[in-house]
Amino acid sequence: MSGPGDVSPEILDRLRPICRQLPESYEEPAWIGVRWRIRKRTVAHVYEPDPERFPVYAEHLADGAAPTVLTFRVPVDDLLGLTAAGFPYFRAPWGHNVAGAVLGEHTDWTEIAELVTDSYCLMAPKFLAARVAYSPAD
Repeated sequence: MSGPGDVSPEILDRLRPICRQLPESYEEPAWIGVRWRIRKRTVAHVYEPDPERFPVYAEHLADGAAPTVLTFRVPVDDLLGLTAAGFPYFRAPWGHNVAGAVLGEHTDWTEIAELVTDSYCLMAPKFLAARVAYSPAD
């Protein structure tokens, strides 16, 4: 298991307030990087993948360096619309509704907050999702 050092403090400082506002969500170290969960379900996962070990990320290299990637759940009906244009979004090669975003200076943090909130609403029990000010149905 790796520690939060896999992800820059600046990225974590942007994600933590977004995830802290989600009822009963919590942060924990993941097998790589950091993830936020509701109960036992992952809402968002941020990490720096090794493109040699995971070639799917090779196309996202920035100046030869591994990208910082955030994965999250997306309503299936919205997945193609989000990922069709390409960078910074892509469809993850696992799960039927998992998308990824390459994070960096170009990141629209308002959009990331909405996507993470949508992911939470998909993964959380309905009574907790109902407590969120923004939901995918809005």
